[in-house]
Amino acid sequence: MIEGIFSVPVENRRCLIFGKKENLNNISSEIEHNRSMTFIYILELLGVLVFSISGVLTAVEKKFDVVGATIIGFVTAVGGGTVRDLLIGQTPVGWLEDPYLILIIAIAIPLCFFFTPTIYKFKKGTFIFDTIGLGLFTIMGMEKSLQAGLYPIFAILMGVVSAVFGGIIRDVLVNREPLIFREEIYASACLAGAVCNYGLSLIIDLPYLVMSISVAVVFLIRFFAVRRNWSIPYTPIHIKKGEK
Repeated sequence: MIEGIFSVPVENRRCLIFGKKENLNNISSEIEHNRSMTFIYILELLGVLVFSISGVLTAVEKKFDVVGATIIGFVTAVGGGTVRDLLIGQTPVGWLEDPYLILIIAIAIPLCFFFTPTIYKFKKGTFIFDTIGLGLFTIMGMEKSLQAGLYPIFAILMGVVSAVFGGIIRDVLVNREPLIFREEIYASACLAGAVCNYGLSLIIDLPYLVMSISVAVVFLIRFFAVRRNWSIPYTPIHIKKGEK
C-alpha cells in the first residue's frame, strides 16, 4: 500500500488524469497491496499515537471519564480512515486488519493518564507531530483511494477525508465547533499537499522524496497558518467588511 501510484510506471500514471474507468482499473491492478513495516508506516503509527493523545487530552479538558476518554481517543485516531474506507468500499476497514494500530491507540490512554502535565508542557511539540501526521494521513489516504480505482480528483478528496474526519467526529462528540469549519487553515493544507503529491508523482519516480515534499507542504502551510493567523474567511461580496 505504501507504494501507491508509484508502483505504476511513469508513462501510465498520466492515463490516470483523463483515462477511462477501464484504464484506471487496469492501472490500479498493478499496484502492490502488501503493507510492509517501512519508515513511512512507522511514521503513520506515530501519527496515530499523536492523534490518539490529542483526542484523550480533549476528553480530559471536558472532564470525561476513562471510557469517554478512550472513545474520543479512538475515534480521533481512526475516524478519518474509517470514513474513507467505507466511502471507497474497502471492508473490513483498515484498523480491523492492523492490530498495531489498536495497540498504539491503547498506549495513548495510560500515557495521558500518567503524563498529562508533561504533555501539556510540550504542547508545541505535540502540535508539530500532529501536523506531520495530518500530512502523512493525507498522502496515505490518497494512495489507498487510487488503489481502489478512484479518479485522482476523488482520491485527493479522500486523502483530505482521511486526515480531518477524525477531528470532526471528535469535536462533534465533545460538543465543540469542528476546527475544519472555522476560518483557520486546516483542510486546505491537506488539499494542497495531496495535489502536490499527485502532480509530482507524474514527473518524478522517487516515491519517498515526493511523499516527503508533500508532507512538508502540509506541515509548512499549517504551521505558518497558526503562527501568523492566516485564514480563508468566506464573506459574500455584498457584505461589507466588519458587518455581520
